Amino acid sequence: MKKVAILIGLCFCCVELRGDWFEEFKRNSSDAELHQFLYEMPKGGDLHHHLTGSIFSEDWYELAIASSEFGYLYFTKVAINNCRRYGDIGFDQYLIHYRNISENNWEKLSECEKSEYLPLAEMNDRQLEDWSNAIRLDKKHEGRNEFFERHWQRLGDLLTDPYIMKGISLKNLQHLADEGLLYAEPQVPVAGWVKPDGTQIGSSDAAQLLRDALDEPDFKETGMTWRFQLSILRMLPTAEEQLIEAYKFVNANKPWVAVNMVGREDDDKGYPLRFLPTFRELRHKYGNVHLSIHGGEVDEPNSHVRDTLLLGADRIGHGINLITDPDTMRLMRHGPYLVEINLISNLLLEYVSDYSEHPFPEYLRTGIPVALSTDDRGMWDSTMTDEFFVAVKEFNLSWNEIKLLSENSLKYAFLDSETKEELLKRYRSNIFVFEEKVRSDAVGVGDLRIAPKRGFICRQYDICAP
Repeated sequence: MKKVAILIGLCFCCVELRGDWFEEFKRNSSDAELHQFLYEMPKGGDLHHHLTGSIFSEDWYELAIASSEFGYLYFTKVAINNCRRYGDIGFDQYLIHYRNISENNWEKLSECEKSEYLPLAEMNDRQLEDWSNAIRLDKKHEGRNEFFERHWQRLGDLLTDPYIMKGISLKNLQHLADEGLLYAEPQVPVAGWVKPDGTQIGSSDAAQLLRDALDEPDFKETGMTWRFQLSILRMLPTAEEQLIEAYKFVNANKPWVAVNMVGREDDDKGYPLRFLPTFRELRHKYGNVHLSIHGGEVDEPNSHVRDTLLLGADRIGHGINLITDPDTMRLMRHGPYLVEINLISNLLLEYVSDYSEHPFPEYLRTGIPVALSTDDRGMWDSTMTDEFFVAVKEFNLSWNEIKLLSENSLKYAFLDSETKEELLKRYRSNIFVFEEKVRSDAVGVGDLRIAPKRGFICRQYDICAP
């Protein structure tokens, strides 16, 4: 868009000395131009996202079909023929359309249930469209329950395929690199991976597969640095045992650097202080394992953020209801703890009904360290650019605030100090060059890249008209 370049250039020329060129740009540009600008803009890192929620429907389909090269074949549920009676075990799962299972598990079904499934490669265009929509949270009636109770279940056996996991990792890095990011810290599972015949793949073998992948040319070409977190589901009866194993695994397997506790906080079985005795024990054994915990991802007041800090967390995922705990807010101002903000996730999962309810700008402007993250952008059908767009559009961010968010995403990364400083230096250089670039575009040199627009941003804002 030449118009974007001209607008930015004029802003620099007219108001550079006052230091408010970005304010001028926002006043004189359309939403589409603002989105274009933010796509081109260099960014820091994505500290809070789940690997298996990071890619889009078309990526899932491509990887699932390609995995046949390694002996994996997948079926998806396209019909319900009443093969099970009401009350049968797992009946709720039985009713989920477009649930994906491996050939090995399909072979174990009754003939009636087999007839409800179709090989992925044999879906017609309408079925493929419905299959793709089924793993996006894009309908008005969909929300928190749909996401937690059906979306992940639909992915099913696709989540256990090591070659799909490797493919997701690469596409994740490529998507983020395209948007100008330098660093990613995804939550990467390694348990439950299987061979085509259903034989379990050990966690150490799974980890080695990903380590080897990082040395492949396609991964290196992204220019991305990344580290992994290992997540555990805190509501489970065995969560303490899993937490101990997670610390043991991360301590022994690089580039895993942290443990993350996930799961719905409105399930009381996973309340933070349940794990205090376990964490006290773990701190006696391990000194180099970082901790980030989903905390405050609820729409009711509680002490979860404060309790999460007591467990030893360095970063808080979401932190929406921190705003209801003034003492903890005061503790976190200008402190060592970062809140990982996920604006699009919080809206779609109904933790806020409108962005006017979101506490993000209050955290940012009272000195609580924050950074933007994407959470499960593949299921939101959104991007990191969209997160920045929402933040700028809804909360009128300044240019300095935008840069602070990217710097925070690197300063609070679970990295050694040398690597962290190197990435900060690269980011500062990139953002300086970007500012110089838009100056030069004022005299007609170059255009900004065309920003891809995903489903969320097109539904939420009027920027996608043909």
